[in-house]
Amino acid sequence: MGGSQGESVYEEGVVVRASPALDTSPRPTGWPSPTLAWFAVAVLMVAYTSSFIDRQILTLLVDPIRRDLAISDTQFSLLAGIAFSLFYTLMGLPLARLSDRGSRRMIVLVGVAVWSLMTVACGFAASFWGLFAARIGVGIGEATLSPAAYSLISDYFPPERRARALAVYSMGPYVGAGLALIIGGQVIDMLTAAPPIALPVLSELAPWQTAFVLVGAPGLLIAALFLLVREPPRRGVAKTTQAQQGLGAFMWSRRAALAPLILGFSVFGIAGVSYMAWTPAVLIRLHGWTPGQVGLGYGAILLCLSTPGVLLGGWLSDKLSAKGRTDAPVRVAALTMLASAPFAAIAPFLADTRQMLVMLAIASFGFGMVNGLPAAALQAIAPNQLRAQVTAAYFLIGNLISLGLGPTLVAGLSDGLLGGRIGASLGLVSGTALLLAAGLLAWSLFAFRTSVAKAAVWQEEHP
Repeated sequence: MGGSQGESVYEEGVVVRASPALDTSPRPTGWPSPTLAWFAVAVLMVAYTSSFIDRQILTLLVDPIRRDLAISDTQFSLLAGIAFSLFYTLMGLPLARLSDRGSRRMIVLVGVAVWSLMTVACGFAASFWGLFAARIGVGIGEATLSPAAYSLISDYFPPERRARALAVYSMGPYVGAGLALIIGGQVIDMLTAAPPIALPVLSELAPWQTAFVLVGAPGLLIAALFLLVREPPRRGVAKTTQAQQGLGAFMWSRRAALAPLILGFSVFGIAGVSYMAWTPAVLIRLHGWTPGQVGLGYGAILLCLSTPGVLLGGWLSDKLSAKGRTDAPVRVAALTMLASAPFAAIAPFLADTRQMLVMLAIASFGFGMVNGLPAAALQAIAPNQLRAQVTAAYFLIGNLISLGLGPTLVAGLSDGLLGGRIGASLGLVSGTALLLAAGLLAWSLFAFRTSVAKAAVWQEEHP
C-alpha cells in the first residue's frame, strides 16, 4: 500500500499517479489528552444508552398503544420494525458521509436532539400514522451516532488503546436495554396507576404517552453535553485525488478481508438479536415468569454480565494488540463465539429455571464480549476519510441480516417445524449462527492482517 504522496493507496497491484491536492491544514502532532478523550467516550456512551432506551421503550407499551390507537398486531410490528429500522439503515450512509467530511460532534449533537424530540413527539401521536412518522424521526436521528462515534474515538486513541475505548462506548446497548427493561416497566406501572396528565393547551396524555415524553426529554440535555466535546484532528487523511476515492472503491480493494468480516459479525447479530427478541417469551412461556420478573431478571443479566463482557472483550483485544497481534479483535471475537455457542444453544432447551439462567448468563456475557469488537476491527483497516462510511456500510448489511432474519428465523422454525417450541428454535438458530460466524471470522484472519499492515503504512505516510 506504499508509494509516494501522489500515488493511489487503495488499488492492489496497480499504482495510479495522481496530482497532489492543495492541503495546507496543519497535521496533528500528538494524541489528545486522556482526560478529553475519555470524557468524549463517556458522553458518547451516555448518548448510545439513551438511544437504546428510546428505541426499546415501545416494546413495553404494546397493549395500551394497540388499545388507544385501535391498531392491529401487524400495524404495531411496523412501528417497532420497519418505521425505525428501515430509515435507520438507509440514512446511515449519507449521514456517515457528512461525518467523514464535517464536524462529527455537531452531527451527533443534532442527531441526539432529533431522536429525543421525535421520542417526545411519539407521546403526542393520536393516530397510527402520526406515531409511524415519529418513529421514522427516531430512526433518522439515531443513524447519526455510531458512524460518527467510531470515527471520533479512532482519532482520540492510538490503535493499542482503541479497542477498550470502543468497548466502553459499545456498552450502551446493554445498559440501555437493561435500564429499559428494569426501570421502564416500573415507571409504566406507576404511570398506569396515576391519573392522566393534562398539559396546558395540549390534550390530556395517557400513561403510555407520558412515558414517551419522560424518556425523550432528557436527551436534549445529553445533546447539550456535546458542546463540551472537542473535535479531534483527523489522522491519516488522504491528500491526493486518487487517494480520496469513494467507499465502493475502497471496500472492493479490501473485499478479501471485509466480506467475511462484515458477514461474520452480521451472522453473529442473528444470534444476538434473536436472544434479545425471544428470551422474554421463553421465560414467560416455558418458565411461567411475569413480564415484571422478566424485566428485572433479564435486565439484571444484561446490566451485570453483558456490560462487563464488553469491557473484557476490548481489554483482551488491546492486550493482544500490544503484543503484536494485529488481528486481535477478530481473533478474540471468533474464539468467544466458539466458546459461547454451546451455552447459547442449550439454554433455551432447559426446563429447570436455575440451570437455564446460568446458561443464559454465560451466553449473555459472551455476547457482550463480542459486541465492541466489530468497531475495533473496522477502524483498524479503514482510512480516516471513510471510517464513518465503512461503519455505516457495516450497519446497513448487519441490520438487514440480523434484524431482518434473526427473529423471523426463530419464529418461522418454531411455527413451521417445531410445533411452537420457541425455546428449541431459539437454541438451534443461535447456536448455528455463532458457529457459522466464528468460521467466517477465522476465514478473514489472513486478509485482515494484510489490510492492517497496509493501513499502518498509510498511517506512517499521513501521520
